[in-house]
Amino acid sequence: MNKREFIKTSGVGALGIMMTPAFLKGATLKDRLRTAHIGVGNMGAEDLKAISSHSAVDVIALCDVDAVNLAKAHKLHPKARIFFDYRVMLDELADEIDAVVVSTPDHTHAPASLLAMQKGKAVYCQKPLTHYVSESRAMNKLAADNGLVTQMGIQVHSFYDYKLATLLIQSGIIGKVHTVHAWSPKNWGYDGATPQGEDAIPEQLDWNLWMGTSKKRPYKDGMYHPGNWRKMMDYGCGTLGDMGVHIFDTPYNALALDVPTTITNQCRPSNDYGYPENNLVTYEFPQTPYTAKTLKWVWYDGPGVPPMHEDLLLPGAKNQTANKSKASDSIQDKISLDAKIADEASLPEQGAMFVGSKGRLLLPHFMQLPKKISKGKYVDITKEIAKVAAAHQLGEPIRNYGTEGPKHYHQFVDACLGKGETSAPFAYAARLTETILLGTIAGRFPGETLHWDSEKARFKEEKANQYLAGDYRDF
Repeated sequence: MNKREFIKTSGVGALGIMMTPAFLKGATLKDRLRTAHIGVGNMGAEDLKAISSHSAVDVIALCDVDAVNLAKAHKLHPKARIFFDYRVMLDELADEIDAVVVSTPDHTHAPASLLAMQKGKAVYCQKPLTHYVSESRAMNKLAADNGLVTQMGIQVHSFYDYKLATLLIQSGIIGKVHTVHAWSPKNWGYDGATPQGEDAIPEQLDWNLWMGTSKKRPYKDGMYHPGNWRKMMDYGCGTLGDMGVHIFDTPYNALALDVPTTITNQCRPSNDYGYPENNLVTYEFPQTPYTAKTLKWVWYDGPGVPPMHEDLLLPGAKNQTANKSKASDSIQDKISLDAKIADEASLPEQGAMFVGSKGRLLLPHFMQLPKKISKGKYVDITKEIAKVAAAHQLGEPIRNYGTEGPKHYHQFVDACLGKGETSAPFAYAARLTETILLGTIAGRFPGETLHWDSEKARFKEEKANQYLAGDYRDF
């Protein structure tokens, strides 16, 4: 089926479906939530553990294309029914489940989530929300039209330090923000050649179901399942779609951003197979109440990042010279300068720097308090933190992943039971994901500035529009 036809059907055809009352706006309270889980290995296993740790959850069904993953999950939930094909599961158990958790590789997020939502189910979907921009918009529309409870899996969104940073920025602690730098040295890219030939498919894996709606490719050991699919354009969204979603989230939320107007990615030429191992993506966003007239956002990923920049100099940094090279310089040239910040003045391995009219705010990733820098010195913001924490009932800082981790999941469960709302519903997640995906598309045109028309959901540069969607394979 053509992807556009599928999305059109999902966005319009589902409007007449009878919804389970618990998931409509203004829902009445329920006592239990019956869940089905699509993808139960790796991150899916963590999602299953966190969701099922809620005392009101009954795990009804487990689905995975890998029998080993499925067996491990079933051992923990022996009463749950097991499936290899999520379509069969959703058809057979439509009346027996209330919510679906999607924890598969990125290319399966939208097909599985849209089908679940068509059947009136609340959906918790891992990040990034989708593999294509068109899918994000379709999922947002379907959820909104039918009043479904939704949540994207960005667990740190509900962590103390990120909520605090959001409130501090919105309180004006560094004034209007004009620039954000964000970075991760992770390398979910592949600069090698497209592999040739094929290997024997592992006995426990249904390769056809793993590929799902993506185009058919021969199986290659170690290239896709279970760990490297993020690097490949057919299945993942690179480092931007992994760590980028987490690290973008707080600045994006704090500054109340929508989608960008321009996007430029400085990277190696596209090989139409793997994402570049290094990306330097520059976005420009329109003004919001918390930004200057325009906001410049610079994302760096891959080995050696971030390159030195005067905005990233920390107090006490020794023998550092800001890299003031022109924007046209390649990311490899910038990184080769090796202007590392050393010792106790070093930047966190991953994080974000807000640059405003009254200073800078450094937000490490993760579980560290934000720090304000002004005129080359750290500024004591203890009073500001206490004031914001008290006003919003944040309490004392929490440094326990074991207790913080489940909060985002439990928030979803509670919302499904009519108790509160989710903080990262698809209405928010779709915009954030769209921003991420525009950066990956720009990577196909290195050094070129793409102009995005949000209202029309199209690039001014026609050649880029072919990557907003694709065709779904019948499988």
